[in-house]
Amino acid sequence: MDINSYFSSLAGKSVAVLGLGVSNLPLARRLIECGARVTIRDKNENPVGAEEFRAAGAKLVLGENYLENIDEEVIFRSPGIRPDVPGIAAAVQRGAELTSEMEAFFVVCPCPVIAVTGSDGKTTTSTLISEFLKAAGRTVHLGGNIGTPLLCKAGDMREDDFAVVELSSFQLMTMKQSPHIAVITNITPNHLDWHTGMEEYTAAKINVFAHQRAGDILVLNADDSASCNLGKKAAGELRFFSAKERPEKGVWYKDGVIYRGDEKVVETLKIKIPGFHNVYNFMTAYCAVCDYVTAEQAAEVAESFGGVEHRLEFVREKDGVRFVNDSIASSPTRTAAALSCYGKELVLIAGGKDKGVPFDSLAPIIAEKVNLLVLTGFAAENIKNAVKDWPGCPEIIMEPDFKTAVIAAAKGAKSGETVLLSPACTSFDHFKNFDQRGKYFKEIVNEL
Repeated sequence: MDINSYFSSLAGKSVAVLGLGVSNLPLARRLIECGARVTIRDKNENPVGAEEFRAAGAKLVLGENYLENIDEEVIFRSPGIRPDVPGIAAAVQRGAELTSEMEAFFVVCPCPVIAVTGSDGKTTTSTLISEFLKAAGRTVHLGGNIGTPLLCKAGDMREDDFAVVELSSFQLMTMKQSPHIAVITNITPNHLDWHTGMEEYTAAKINVFAHQRAGDILVLNADDSASCNLGKKAAGELRFFSAKERPEKGVWYKDGVIYRGDEKVVETLKIKIPGFHNVYNFMTAYCAVCDYVTAEQAAEVAESFGGVEHRLEFVREKDGVRFVNDSIASSPTRTAAALSCYGKELVLIAGGKDKGVPFDSLAPIIAEKVNLLVLTGFAAENIKNAVKDWPGCPEIIMEPDFKTAVIAAAKGAKSGETVLLSPACTSFDHFKNFDQRGKYFKEIVNEL
């Protein structure tokens, strides 16, 4: 079904849009344009766009009770809202169709979709895939959880384009279609404050390939048993990436070089973005698109691609101290990966709202790499308790206010050291998202 037919099928129907987030704003506009009877439901009493939609004739249900008495025929769920909350479950039981902007995109997208999910590295891997395909002369549409909604842009896509989408476990929970190429970077405990547990979290990740058919491709991490074992359920072609062994099909690393089969792709020293986790991201991305991108084209991207904002992003150097923004690191494994890029010359700023994941795994690498630990946000005490008794534990400063914490880190840093914001937590204690947190960090640093 093409996008025009899809929206025409909704004309005259009652449609609920749950949450006026980034993806649902253009969706709500298009629904009104196509003649649907739209109800905007949002927990915020005054969400962005409320007056616009009210003037356009939409009904607005706002505030704490926004999910009560849902009686619309079609429900578009924002990813952050669980699909089994009582109001939604009751509506579905009455016969309502539950979907989302991303699920609808899969229905109408005219070109092959490459979808990336996992606990770590999703955004960098998705962006690398996009850059590889561009280097090969392809037109690429990058979006999903990475920030750009794609449904309303589907009409501009051609059959020989590629759509590259980053998908979170929240988005995947109710997905009923899978992409032509599915990628799982790894699976480690994450978002356990939202999911009921690891079983549900993993089940959501499985949805990225659960509906694939013969001829589709699944890319898995051979070095991560939690995701590697999922390959037994794959219907399509299996490919692996590994830094520990040579897979039969896929991309692998040995002695400073990345290979595809016998073919040398690139020397890892030439990869511009730092850290061995980015060697993995490079292997993951190339494994997904090696049918369309030559080794030479991938190597060119490796040498020129400087990374994505908020991911080990160099901000500035002042008085011999480097400041690096890794606000995307919202889990202990992400922060551990960031710390592994450095020697013992770090002042670490960590903390925020935890995801229900313990911080014990961070303690040894903090003791090994960090000279001064500045903790802030709701999870500060939990991180302190995990680290404080570890041999070699650095000095710890507790600063509830984020700006004060950054200033304290800057004052405590010595020439030759790096102040690294790598929180190991989400931003939802004081910020809307990691992007807002990272931008504020850069603003503070640039004002020092």
